[in-house]
Amino acid sequence: MSGPTDIVEQSSPNANDRPPGVPVDMLVLHYTGMVSGISALTRLCDPDAKVSAHYLVDEDGTVYRLVPEEKRAWHAGLACWRGERDVNGRSVGIELVNPGHAFGYRDFPASQMTALTRLARDILDRHPIPPRNVVGHSDIAPDRKLDPGERFDWRGLAARGIGLWPAMPQAVPGGVLALLAEYGYDTATRQAIAAFQRHFRPARIDGIADDETLAMLGGAVAAVRAAA
Repeated sequence: MSGPTDIVEQSSPNANDRPPGVPVDMLVLHYTGMVSGISALTRLCDPDAKVSAHYLVDEDGTVYRLVPEEKRAWHAGLACWRGERDVNGRSVGIELVNPGHAFGYRDFPASQMTALTRLARDILDRHPIPPRNVVGHSDIAPDRKLDPGERFDWRGLAARGIGLWPAMPQAVPGGVLALLAEYGYDTATRQAIAAFQRHFRPARIDGIADDETLAMLGGAVAAVRAAA
């Protein structure tokens, strides 16, 4: 599947230089969490808002480029993944138009997911982003973020070569907090367990490390170990 042929250029002033010598090795997915795509686009380009992303993907599949990939967009905020706290400095951020949990959270339409797949595949061709570094905002900031949320099709995206999905749930020795940290989560809280569930076991998101959650976590860690 080739990259997107039509990208609408809509420059955002909310960007600065990436730190020198730091690879772009993360892809972070968000939902906009606003009432409309137009309102989200306006905010991401408003200098007073001081937020942005590299791309915005609308529900009809339209892709807007807001910040060049060689620049640091301001999308992650206070975040951490695999011990790295300047997530903005080493990531590409994509916002998906969706009203989110506050304004009527809904499924991501096929046209939007198709456009995202093409865009993400194109980004992965340009940057050394390992599968477990394709994450949601809730993965890197589980204490304060929910997006892109439990309706997002992480499994389908991984089947298209974008991100990681455990080949088989399995038991792996170690406590849940140690395994979460090994996979990449920073915080040892119930919210981190809930973030993992939101990504990998969305049928029940309660922050409790039950047997199914532990088996999915074990499978994810085993996949990371196998790829090392």
